[in-house]
Order: sequence, then C-alpha cells, then structure tokens
Amino acid sequence: MASSSLFLLASLLVLASLQQAIAFDPSPLQDFCVADMASPVRVNGFPCKNPMNVTSDDFFNAAKFDMPRNTMNKVGSNVTNLNVINFPGLNTLGISLARIDYAPMGVNPPHVHPRATELLTVLEGTLYVGFVTSNPNRLFSKVVHKGDVFVFPKAMIHFQMNLDHNKPAVAQSALSSQNPGVITIASAIFGSTPPISDDVLVKAFQVEKKVIDWLKSQFSENNHY
Repeated sequence: MASSSLFLLASLLVLASLQQAIAFDPSPLQDFCVADMASPVRVNGFPCKNPMNVTSDDFFNAAKFDMPRNTMNKVGSNVTNLNVINFPGLNTLGISLARIDYAPMGVNPPHVHPRATELLTVLEGTLYVGFVTSNPNRLFSKVVHKGDVFVFPKAMIHFQMNLDHNKPAVAQSALSSQNPGVITIASAIFGSTPPISDDVLVKAFQVEKKVIDWLKSQFSENNHY
C-alpha cells in the first residue's frame, strides 16, 4: 500500500514537472533552427530552414533600434518588436527584443505577455513602471531612471509611463520567448471582434450601458491605437 502511494506521488510530481516544462518555449535540439516562414507545415512554433541553406544573414537584423519612432497616437508610445515573425533566426532560442518610445507623458498601457517575462532597461528619461499580480491584485511599482532595470514576471499585467512633461523617453526590453504575444487590456475588453456583450461588461464594471458604449467606440476595430 505504501509503495503504491509513493508511486502515485512520484507520478504526480513528474506530471507537474512536465506541465511546467512545456509552459515555456521548447529548448532547441540542434545548434539553431532558423524559421522557414514559407513552409506549409504547422507546428507549435515554426519549422526549421534547411541548415545547409542558412547564412550569416539569418542571424542578423538591421532593426535600426537607434532610431526614434513616431509616438503621435492616443497613448503617446510606440513599441517596435523584434521577434521570430520578423527575425526568423530567433526560432527556438527563447528570446526576443523590443524598443519602446514614449512621448512626453506617454503611456505603454496595461498589457500582458502571455508567453514571456520581460526585462526592461531605461535608455533615456524617467519612467513610472509597475505590474499587478493575480488575485488579490497587488501592485508593484517604481520610478526608474536612465540605466535602471525592472522585470515584469510572465503573464502579469504591466505598464510604463514617461513622467517628463517635455522630453521623450526610450526603453529596451528583452523577453523570454521568441514570440511573447501581447494582450492590451483595454482594447481586448472593449475592442474585441466580435464584441463582448454589453450585459457582461455592464455587470462586470458596475456602470450604466452608455459608459460601455462610449468605451467601445474608443476601442473599435478602426480606432485602435
């Protein structure tokens, strides 16, 4: 009886470990696996390009991360992503990069990366940054300056805001997935296609229907920032 219990416990531990392992980008089983974006094969990730056809250019991207981006939009920020979609050499390597430009008082609004932890470095300016945990929703926030680093744990709602009223700010983030994904909270709730029922949102946010209608108009398909 005791041996059966120990076997069951060991089996559960193995299953838990496997579940944890497959929750992250798969580890490469070769030196590299440059994504073959033209392949018709559909897998969890991207199939490998023939290694005999791989060149040095597959591991290079002229990203121009030194160039300022246009922040003339509703929220006053611009995120330039460098991931497996536009840099196939990152396939299976479990890493990607982003440059974030902020206008004066610009915000990178609350969002989630469902597949990645994010490590942000401030390159210019002063930012107010933070993330919110799962229930009971504890906020961890900090004012960070040029050269400072802040980490946002995987799948936590997080944000950044430029605190300077006159000068832009710039940050660069490393993310622990070749394809982190992003869910912007406001646009996901009020601008989904098809839209979430007004009855659901009115009940969830405890407001009159006209408030929900107005919010949906701000995040409609043709009105996303």
